Amino acid sequence: MLKIKIVILLLFSMATAYSQSDTIRVKTSAQCSMCKKKLEHDIVYTKGVKFAALDLKTKQLMVIYNPEKTSPDKIRQAVSMIGYDADSIPADPKTYKNLSDCCKKGGHDDE
Repeated sequence: MLKIKIVILLLFSMATAYSQSDTIRVKTSAQCSMCKKKLEHDIVYTKGVKFAALDLKTKQLMVIYNPEKTSPDKIRQAVSMIGYDADSIPADPKTYKNLSDCCKKGGHDDE
């Protein structure tokens, strides 16, 4: 009985957390699977970001976030600081310079 109560409490907590969520899609300059791995990993360290998934074919990064803790502009800025273009915001030049060659614009697509 205690296990059932714990499971119900966990499910309720998860439902509450995701009910306070919004989704944004950001067009990126991602090129390959290394970009996908880096973006999906690094962006979740942005305050308020709950989940991220990159579609390499469209170069769209889907981000689920808490609108009380972050905003679409902050998410775009975070993508830029990771080294990738984010909609109309260009990649941070210093971070972009340190990306692998395959992750830079004009790099190869390993899919």
